[in-house]
Amino acid sequence: MPKVKKESSFWTSYSDMMTSLFFIMLVLFVLAIGLLAHRLVITQDVLDNAKKAQESTEELNKNGDFEYDKKYKKYVLKVKVFFPETQSDFKYLSPEALNSLDRVGNELVDFFKRHRDNDYLLIVEGQASRNSEKQMDDNYEYSFLRAKNLMKFWLLDKHKDFGTNCEVQIAGSGDGRLNVNILSANNNPYDKANQRFLIYIIPKNIFEETDSIKKK
Repeated sequence: MPKVKKESSFWTSYSDMMTSLFFIMLVLFVLAIGLLAHRLVITQDVLDNAKKAQESTEELNKNGDFEYDKKYKKYVLKVKVFFPETQSDFKYLSPEALNSLDRVGNELVDFFKRHRDNDYLLIVEGQASRNSEKQMDDNYEYSFLRAKNLMKFWLLDKHKDFGTNCEVQIAGSGDGRLNVNILSANNNPYDKANQRFLIYIIPKNIFEETDSIKKK
């Protein structure tokens, strides 16, 4: 009889231990499922917010001053500007061009004000039309100077405030001879219409929120 009681006590203890382990595993499983579901919800919210920030830039495409190029994912200012060869000073631009550039600056300022909850990278890119081979390197300098003078025109001459949610970078892509797949007016790098400005508006939230997904 004592032997039977001993064996019975062993199996009872073993059963209690297995039951306890089962409940522990069940609790861990439920917690894991809960955390995974929470992460999926956060990830979807982040993606939705990034998509909204990206779609907000399409507002600029509703007026006549901007034209969005889907292939190159940038805005082309439809304001016609023509500089004499080797020149970048705005004194050479017509009053009509200056008035149009002033209006474009106001549209950008209003855009950043409407979307204070998002942070943006604004890239102002100047281009140049292709001319002689000797001017190849100089055209990169001229295109940059033209973009720089556009920002000076907006900030110093017209006193525009792009707000604290906008980081500005200035670029010059020259006449395209050193660039791969550059956007050329009418697919012709010699066309004087390449003397123009391109605008990138990139929501910085996309990069920040994508990084937050990777870290989780």
